[in-house]
Amino acid sequence: MATVKVYDQNKQESGEITLAPEVFEIEPRAEILHLVVRAQLAARRAGTHNAKTRAFVSGGGVKPWKQKGTGRARSGSNRSPVWRGGAIVFGPTPRDYSFKVNRKVRALALKMALSSRLAGESLMVLKGIELAEPKTRLFASVAKTLGLSKALIVAPEVNETLIRSSRNIPGIRFTTPDQLSVLEILRHRQLVLLEGAVEPVQARFAKGE
Repeated sequence: MATVKVYDQNKQESGEITLAPEVFEIEPRAEILHLVVRAQLAARRAGTHNAKTRAFVSGGGVKPWKQKGTGRARSGSNRSPVWRGGAIVFGPTPRDYSFKVNRKVRALALKMALSSRLAGESLMVLKGIELAEPKTRLFASVAKTLGLSKALIVAPEVNETLIRSSRNIPGIRFTTPDQLSVLEILRHRQLVLLEGAVEPVQARFAKGE
């Protein structure tokens, strides 16, 4: 079992906590992480791109001129792709880019992402962050003390004071255990768990989620 130190917001040690090995000590596999990240990015794509085919371009089915005798190239419709204002050939159409990844694979990838941060000594457990008011300068001072630059902070629940204090600081993002994703963990070099969020994160995998 991995035992890590718990710090306060002044980066003073305030205890220790033991992390579940079945969640934080999994050997990362690049192909699984890549699959899940690709699935999450694909699901974010709107897929609303569209181009007009001959069926949707304005114009008539009337032949512009007779087939022979004009000295010009033959043409059957002013909706032809070779005409100005004509249709698009093989243009993009609306589609759904998402694809299914098995639940157990998603859970395994999330455990691998968490384990990679612990193995890389990029995981920090904080007793909590208390601010007198939602001010950016107050949170910036705490972040500087803790050495946070590009960090994902996992809080046990939504905290408007912390969110409003940190949203103008580049590289800092707050989330909750139920919203934690592989993509967000890998996008941030540092992972910060508030002490109250450790148990909910581990509880996500209690039944093999």
